[in-house]
Amino acid sequence: MRTHFSPEQLADPDYARSQQALRKCVHCGFCTATCPTYVLTGDERDSPRGRIELIRTMLEKGGRPTKEMVTHVDRCLSCLACTTTCPSGVDYAQLIGHARAYIEDHHRRPPWERLLRWLIPAVMTNPHRLKAALALGRSVQHLEPWFHRLRLGPIAALLRLVPSPMKPPRGPGTYPAVEARRGRVILLQGCVEPAMAPQVREAAVRLLARAGYDVVLAAGEGCCGALSEHLGRTEEARGMARKNVLAWGHVAPDAIVTTAAGCGTTLKAYGHLLGEAGAPVAAKARDILEFLAEVGLPPLADRPRLSVAYHAPCSLQHGQKVTTAPARLLAEAGFDVRAVPEGHLCCGSAGVYNILQPEFANQLRDRKAANIVRTGALVVAAGNVGCIAQIAPAVQAPVVHPVELLDWATGGPRPASLDQVVAGAART
Repeated sequence: MRTHFSPEQLADPDYARSQQALRKCVHCGFCTATCPTYVLTGDERDSPRGRIELIRTMLEKGGRPTKEMVTHVDRCLSCLACTTTCPSGVDYAQLIGHARAYIEDHHRRPPWERLLRWLIPAVMTNPHRLKAALALGRSVQHLEPWFHRLRLGPIAALLRLVPSPMKPPRGPGTYPAVEARRGRVILLQGCVEPAMAPQVREAAVRLLARAGYDVVLAAGEGCCGALSEHLGRTEEARGMARKNVLAWGHVAPDAIVTTAAGCGTTLKAYGHLLGEAGAPVAAKARDILEFLAEVGLPPLADRPRLSVAYHAPCSLQHGQKVTTAPARLLAEAGFDVRAVPEGHLCCGSAGVYNILQPEFANQLRDRKAANIVRTGALVVAAGNVGCIAQIAPAVQAPVVHPVELLDWATGGPRPASLDQVVAGAART
């Protein structure tokens, strides 16, 4: 693709990187077949190829973006399925990230949208505010249908995601290996997962400790920056990244491990976000399933052979290119792993997409749920808290993190959500 950026524009590293990405696109259209929004709408502007053309025009022209540009950039999930498909190696993550930041700086949204986009990072990245917001959400959760009728879809979407009260996970500290010590890892504590699914951290600490690793939950760490990046707030994300690099600087771990696939994609981009200061974090960042595939599982215990539908988070399979390890680990642990049809398509969670674009997110969720049902599996495994929260209300089977299953299979407690499933399997 030809570009016509000015020398002044190309002096900006973001424009230079975007030009490189744009010039690789040959408009072949392979990406359209795997783009979730194009599959739903059939609108070229909702495909990566169409968005790339809109982004090129917006960046080259400068000034205020048109309503059309904003609408179709906002509809992108950043699932990056297009990057898996693209034969030319277009860095679509760079383009969509640059476009969002540009829109954030040059477009004036309606007051309600501005408030919502401010509230999301202000609340979801702060544990105390998030805890209070979830408590408030539980008290008014029964009003969700009314918000739908009032055309307040984002509020209804938020209420649908609110979980039941749960015991908070363990806090910062070092949790020693329980078997022969092999090393030390930092476990990213995250901001949303501890409130939405605290059992995942507990399972991860037990599993890593049995694998021979001291687990460090570092004091002073915060959000990885993913939520802010989804909103085009790049400088805010950069500040969060700097805070984490500082908090981890004294630990010297073998790896920085995360149980949230979306966070892992962001950690691995710290070199891009922070330059040389972020490169060491990016080099050591690992999804927990990726790490366990490298170091091996602890010895297995006897467990029922349950059928598990493995849902691959987009941020793991497309963003991090971790494709075979999760299902292989589950199979090694004795589970009957079943692939979900159309597994390359997003479930509609995509960071905060299910809040900002609930109509598209609900269509993708229902499509994903129908494909999960087709597997006939008794349990669903998904390695990202957003996917778990998105899918769980739409399926009858319990939805758990693969780490919970691997912890159980290697001597940990059975996930409480599987009690009825296991009892039913025992009867049959």
